[in-house]
Amino acid sequence: MRFLIATVMAVAFLVSADAAFAEKRVAFVVGNGAYKNVTQLPNPPIDAKAMASTLRNVGFEVIEGSNLTRDQMMAKLLDFGGKAQGSDVAVFYYAGHGIAVDGSNYLLPVDADIKSEMDVKLGAAINIDLTLDQTMADAKVKLVFLDACRDNPFAAKIRANSATRGVNVQSGLAEMKSGEGTLIAFATGPGQTALDGQEGNNSPFTRALIDNITKPGVEIQQAMTSVRAQVNEETNKGQLPWGHTNLIGAVYLNPAQPTEQVANAATTASSGARAASSNSDGVELEYWRSVKETNKPEELNAYLSAYPNGQFRALALARLAAIQNGPSTTTRNLNAGVDPATFTDDANQLTEDQIGLDKGQRRDVQRRLNGLGFDTKVTGVFNDDTRSVLKRWQAARGYPSTGYLNKLQHKALLGEIVASNSGSSDETAEDRPARRARRSSGGGGGRSGSGSFAGPGQLFGGIVHGVFGR
Repeated sequence: MRFLIATVMAVAFLVSADAAFAEKRVAFVVGNGAYKNVTQLPNPPIDAKAMASTLRNVGFEVIEGSNLTRDQMMAKLLDFGGKAQGSDVAVFYYAGHGIAVDGSNYLLPVDADIKSEMDVKLGAAINIDLTLDQTMADAKVKLVFLDACRDNPFAAKIRANSATRGVNVQSGLAEMKSGEGTLIAFATGPGQTALDGQEGNNSPFTRALIDNITKPGVEIQQAMTSVRAQVNEETNKGQLPWGHTNLIGAVYLNPAQPTEQVANAATTASSGARAASSNSDGVELEYWRSVKETNKPEELNAYLSAYPNGQFRALALARLAAIQNGPSTTTRNLNAGVDPATFTDDANQLTEDQIGLDKGQRRDVQRRLNGLGFDTKVTGVFNDDTRSVLKRWQAARGYPSTGYLNKLQHKALLGEIVASNSGSSDETAEDRPARRARRSSGGGGGRSGSGSFAGPGQLFGGIVHGVFGR
């Protein structure tokens, strides 16, 4: 009976996940920080990069930009408006300076030079209400996240201008009402200012969004409750996000667990926990991919701050050290001579079985992973722990991250220089007779090496062992 219930739940999750990822999802994500006429904000570009990765991971097409001039912002908005037509879910995310004048809110491009109310209203700034109406009106669900409530130096300039009439200018943003099917969320309350966070890090509001809005099975309004609680706690009650919603149904950015994880959840309760963890790993992976080749220490520090115990922590620290100690050829040498198809060809249980790895060769793979800093137990069995480590290795190299090997990936792994770790302590007692037998019979049971193709009997045996023995 339990198995039947678990199976039904798994099928339900799969159906809802497939339906969600079949939706047309479009997002506008921009972070402006390199302002030319006022003090720069270091974090909005980092915030935007992290948010773009988070949304792509749950099926959004993202129109992304950082440090955009007014003309560049308009071009991105036109692109977004065209793609958002008829979309199921449209997301608008902006981090940077914003200003409220006479109750209307405006976003500020990096080339804005605002000294008066006229500068704001006649083109130097971008009216948020008009922008949302023109770009997202046709979307079924509209989600707006504005991390634009930082203390704005332009406000003081306008107030100080003697030519300015008695105009109401706020450093933060003014209250906005949402139309049908819309959720609007501000980093803090109307007229208040929000924290930008430590330099090289995500702002408290954006970090909370990333942590919560794509959690599996969490409805967006429930996620925003968690966002408010997280920001409030992180800032010692100094900042409380504010929002207005007029959604007319439940909205899930990530309604269910991925297919492979759901299948595991139908088998054991513990694997359900792994599924949620793996989804979190997926967000972390996208984040890491976006910064792994950067030459900017602040972007790597932002990753380390968001994931202090992350799976790519060692690589991030090594990259930081390389930047601080001068140019490094490590990455270039690592990929030298690797078949380009290694970066595109997927791997699965079948492709791994075709390699024909025996227990000793599997131990060799595990030892090599250890030598490269991807710690796993050397057992000769590719269990869940090894699969997870293989995914980390694949992701760090830019290969399709499945946790399984194919011939090209195995060849690439064998080609990497690793630390020596070939002692016999990993060999179990039951393995020694088999090793001696292989030596006395002249070797590997018909295999000429790791790149040889297994014969039909070996392939069938490998598949049976892969299904029942791993």
